[in-house]
Amino acid sequence: MHQHDTIDRISPSLEPDQPVVMLQNWLHLGFFHWEVPAAELQRLIPPQLTVDTFEGKAYIGIVPFTITGVRPVLLPPLPGVSSFDEVNVRTYVHHKGTNPGVFFFSLDCNSTLAVNAARAAYHLPYFDARIEFTAREERGLSRIDYVVHREDERGPLPAHAHLQYGPLEGPSGPSSPGTLEHFLIERYILYAEHEHHLHRARVHHQPYHVHRAELARLEETLIWSAGIKRGEEAPLRHYAREVNVKIYPLERVP
Repeated sequence: MHQHDTIDRISPSLEPDQPVVMLQNWLHLGFFHWEVPAAELQRLIPPQLTVDTFEGKAYIGIVPFTITGVRPVLLPPLPGVSSFDEVNVRTYVHHKGTNPGVFFFSLDCNSTLAVNAARAAYHLPYFDARIEFTAREERGLSRIDYVVHREDERGPLPAHAHLQYGPLEGPSGPSSPGTLEHFLIERYILYAEHEHHLHRARVHHQPYHVHRAELARLEETLIWSAGIKRGEEAPLRHYAREVNVKIYPLERVP
């Protein structure tokens, strides 16, 4: 039996019985994944975590998107600081066979306020970056152009990317549990290490309505800057237009 058959992947997707600390909207998400040897990823993550695999295979992903409506609970979005763009490099992990989630190698963002807040509150490896994010409609389908240049010396340099992507024509909908698509996309726990202690936080949203995606352009050194060598083959490609997200507090993992 493969590992993904033995881990509970449904419970983490249910809404937590915890106080919500922040609300935000994620738009025009691209999910691009390559298979990477699990041992190569395992040496780069906290020792308390284990690389999560699907049918014995581990993956590295790049996820660009734009964020709007960022606000604490019960407060409106603040003009000028509640919208920004982000791209993350990530892999998938679990803790002692439970709570499958995400481990981030980097999160590049064009809001210094968001970078500093996320570093302080969630101990995540956010970096200041210059990002150009444009979305246009073509025959009723979104077409995204995303350019990022890391400018933060706290992270490895050079680190940049230029991606052009969008959904393909055809139906979209939630991914089915037990599929590779569900394994890669439906993740609701993030892990971070701080001063040799492991922490985690939950997020919650309705399941992504996933499209198959095209990737018309891919130039990137973000994965390389994380110390990971990916293949030259075309990545797995998915797109989701929007989800409304609840963010929960960070907690130390026992």
